[in-house]
Amino acid sequence: MTHLVTENCIKCKYTDCVSVCPVDCFYEGPNFLVINPDECIDCAVCIPECPVNAIVAQEDIKDPIENQYWFDINKKLSNKWKVITKQIDPLPDAEEWKDKPNKRNDIIE
Repeated sequence: MTHLVTENCIKCKYTDCVSVCPVDCFYEGPNFLVINPDECIDCAVCIPECPVNAIVAQEDIKDPIENQYWFDINKKLSNKWKVITKQIDPLPDAEEWKDKPNKRNDIIE
């Protein structure tokens, strides 16, 4: 299994997780991070680092449609975006967006 970045990261893009990843499997887009599922070693060190609880183990997404959606988004965008290996500042209005639901249509590819 792998870990996936989910909706809570959208429009926040905290990168605390990036600095602890031993295999550099995070990729950065304009307003979202993703994990390359083929590179993730399932170590879980990133999970407690995320201040908005956006990273989850794939097996913890119980709904099969949601599970496939987040797997596909992470895979697709990690093959499109550049790897990020160092922590940077979150988006300027991250605090405003961190607890808002229904942001999946706000991903900028």
